[in-house]
Amino acid sequence: MSDAAEGLAALRTAEGEAALTAAREAANGDPLAAAAALRARGHPPHVAAAALTQTDLRARAAGKFGDDAGRMFFTRDGLQQATRGVVAARRAARLAAFSGVRRIADLCCGIGADAIAFARAGLTVHAVDADPVTAQVAAANAELLGLADRIVVACADAASVELAGFDAVFCDPARRSGGRRVFDPGAYSPSWDFLAALPSRLPSTVLKLGPGIDHALIPSLAEAEWVSVSGDVVEAAFWHGPLAEVPRRATVIRGADSGAELTGSGDRLGDVGPVRDVLYDPGGAVVRAHLVAELADRLDATLLDPTIAYLTGDTAVTTPFARAYRIEDVLPFSLKRLRAALRERGVGRVTIKKRGSALVPEQLRRELRLDGPAEATVVLTRIRSRPYALLVSPL
Repeated sequence: MSDAAEGLAALRTAEGEAALTAAREAANGDPLAAAAALRARGHPPHVAAAALTQTDLRARAAGKFGDDAGRMFFTRDGLQQATRGVVAARRAARLAAFSGVRRIADLCCGIGADAIAFARAGLTVHAVDADPVTAQVAAANAELLGLADRIVVACADAASVELAGFDAVFCDPARRSGGRRVFDPGAYSPSWDFLAALPSRLPSTVLKLGPGIDHALIPSLAEAEWVSVSGDVVEAAFWHGPLAEVPRRATVIRGADSGAELTGSGDRLGDVGPVRDVLYDPGGAVVRAHLVAELADRLDATLLDPTIAYLTGDTAVTTPFARAYRIEDVLPFSLKRLRAALRERGVGRVTIKKRGSALVPEQLRRELRLDGPAEATVVLTRIRSRPYALLVSPL
């Protein structure tokens, strides 16, 4: 048994529960002092170390899993790749709403985030992970959350799972190696060839992928969805076969809300128009899904430049898909002109946003040499291929 497996097994005992309680009470930012405190209470070093590690991971997991985090077990890589609870629940609800989807295979289940959501949505889950410790963690989490009757966890290679008898398959391939993210789909585990072949084995396939996935890899009849949570794009998902509803979807979730969706073809360029009163900065999910033109239609807005995802309109429209700014000045870019405009306004602190500009914000901030009580937001971009600086204020 590995050290990690031994540590997990120890924490599932009464002594382990006591160590976890002691670790939670001793956690004060000083790991050496906390370890000494646990040893002083008679906990063996390996149990104390495992309890302190889990206490730290549970604290980090609270943002993803809420109250569940305090009862779950984690591995470091498993926590980093795990689906956020709100995203997993939304995906599970969508799958459960499809007629005939009742039994799902969760390949590469990790610590069980999606399996838990599937079970809570009423699905029966067969979850597998190739790493023995990770599979043990997933099984423990299913049990601790009262879902062991709906989730069966096995340590197995995803390629060995027979899909006959399942209504759908979900796969979240390993996208971390040595604690670092893997961006090349060719380096995913299982391989991209295996992932791309899954829909031919079971049409109702969902693949969770990194948000930077190349559009060239999207199958012609699949739906590609990008999801952002509180402004950060966290994942892409390919929905295959009967699960695909639209070509592209951007899902935006903020806080505890149920989320908003923007859909479309993803192949429209959008109209270019003059600078108007309001600037819209589309969110990352909208940009990655190539749905800026669809958003422009909703906002009665146009692009500033055909290659840049900034929109402009006459009036501010409240939308979850973009931030809106009042445009106060439009300056053909020059350092001298921009510095003069900011100094005239008494600006000493500036927020710099950019799209389509090679300028480095920190370097520009130093070169502006500002000193004043006011704050301002500067947007560096191109307008009809020429560099501009827009002075804007948030709406």
